[in-house]
Amino acid sequence: METIMTLEEALERIAELEKENAKLKEEVEYYKNRKASGRQKHNAKWMAIYNDFVVCYEGGMTMVEIAKRNNISERSIYRYKAYYDKLREAADNDSGN
Repeated sequence: METIMTLEEALERIAELEKENAKLKEEVEYYKNRKASGRQKHNAKWMAIYNDFVVCYEGGMTMVEIAKRNNISERSIYRYKAYYDKLREAADNDSGN
């Protein structure tokens, strides 16, 4: 980094930094508004299928039957089951205290 010796150099450097800052702000806005890819855990669709999973699972349906009913993979059903178990464990721990 070079040393700034005069007021003119300082003003030039400030102008450069302001341009750079504006460019970076635009980039940040782009990333803020960008749709995230991948699994959207706990969005409305996820919660709807999860709630249906709970009803079916507690009703005695098998994992394969639930997967076919919701037209999703068995792996996804096991993700719902893991979340279900985690919530049940937390509820048991809270009621046990």
